[in-house]
Amino acid sequence: MPGDGNSLTKLRTAITIFFALDGFVFAGWVVRIPAIKEQTDASASTLGLALLGVSAGAVVTMILTGRLCRRYGNHRVTVTCAVLLSFSVALPPLTHSALALGLVLLVFGAAYGGINVAFNSAAVDLVAAMRRPIMPSFHAAFSLGGMIGAGLGALVAGSLSPTRHLLLLTVVGLLVTAVAGPTLLRHEPPAPPERERPAQDAPRRLDGRTRGLVLVFGLIAGCTAYGEGALADWGALHLEEDLAASPGAAAIGYSCFALAMTVGRLTGTTLLERLGRTRTVVAGGATAAAGMLLGSLAPALWAALLGYAVTGLGLANLFPVAVERAGALAGPGGVATASTLGYGGMLLGPPAIGFMADWFSLPAALTSVAILAAVAAGIGFATRRAAAG
Repeated sequence: MPGDGNSLTKLRTAITIFFALDGFVFAGWVVRIPAIKEQTDASASTLGLALLGVSAGAVVTMILTGRLCRRYGNHRVTVTCAVLLSFSVALPPLTHSALALGLVLLVFGAAYGGINVAFNSAAVDLVAAMRRPIMPSFHAAFSLGGMIGAGLGALVAGSLSPTRHLLLLTVVGLLVTAVAGPTLLRHEPPAPPERERPAQDAPRRLDGRTRGLVLVFGLIAGCTAYGEGALADWGALHLEEDLAASPGAAAIGYSCFALAMTVGRLTGTTLLERLGRTRTVVAGGATAAAGMLLGSLAPALWAALLGYAVTGLGLANLFPVAVERAGALAGPGGVATASTLGYGGMLLGPPAIGFMADWFSLPAALTSVAILAAVAAGIGFATRRAAAG
C-alpha cells in the first residue's frame, strides 16, 4: 500500500537520497570547471558560452518534464534522469574544444533539469500524503550533497585528473541509483488528498486563478534563486576587492552562506509547522533582505560574513515552499513552471550583478539581492489569502 507509514518512510528516504546525489554530482562538476577550461583552451567568453549549454538543456527539459512525469510517473522519470545525469557528468573532460564542451553540457543540463522537476514532483506527492511540511528537508539534502561534493572535489583535484574524478562520480551515481532506484520503481506515488486530485490529474484544465498562483510561486522561487546565483559568483569577489580580504577569507564567505542555508533547511519543517507557509516566506524574505544589506554594505569583513550567513538563513526555505505550493496546485506542470522560473532567476543573477557593478559598484549591485528578497516577502504577504485558499 503506497499510503502506509512504512512505504512513505521508504519513499522519503529514497527521494532524499536522489536530492543529495543531484547536489553531489553537480558540485563535483563545478569544482572541475577551471581544469576543463584549461584543457579546452577556452577563453573566459567562450567558456561562458559553453556553460550556457547547461542552462539551455536544463530550461528546455524542465518545460517538458512535467508532461513526461504525468505520462510515465515521477518515480520512473527520476530514476531515468539519475542514470542520464551519472553518465553525462563524465563527458565534459573528454572534450577538447569549447563547441564540443557546450554540446555535451546540453546533455548534462537536460539530465539536471529533468531530475530536478521529477524528484520535486515526487516530493510534492509525498508532502501531500504525509500532511507535513517536509519539503525543506529534501532541499537540505541537496545542499548537503553539494557541500560534500565540493569538499571532496577540492580534496582530490590535486591528485585526480578531471577525467578520473568525473568518471568516479559516474560510478557513484550509478551505484546510488541502483540502491535507491528500486524503491521508487516498486512504489507508486502516494495518492494526494481528495481536494488536490483535480489539479494533479487534470493540469490542463486549471483556471486562471490557479495559473496565476503558480506563476506567483515561480516568481518567489526566481527571486530566491537570483540571490543564490549572485552570491555564488560574486560574493567572494566582493570580499576580496572591496574589503581587502585574502583569497582564503573570501572563500569562507560563500561557505557561510551555504552552511547557513543548509541549517535553515534542516530546521525548515519545524519552522513551517510553527509559522505556516505565508509567515515563513515573509519572515524569510525580510531576513534575507536585511542580511544582504549588511553583507553588501558593511565596511568590515566580519560583518559582511555575518550578513552572508543571515542571508542564507533567510533564503533557505523560500524555494522549497514555492515549489511545493506550485506542485500542490498544478502537479508536475506546476513544479516545472516554478523550477523554470527559479532556475531563470539563478541564471539572471550573475550577469545582472556584473552589469550593475560596471554601472555603479559591486556593493551597490549586490543590494539587488536584498531588493528581490524583499519583493518575495511582499508577494508572499500580498497573496496570503489567495494562496491559503
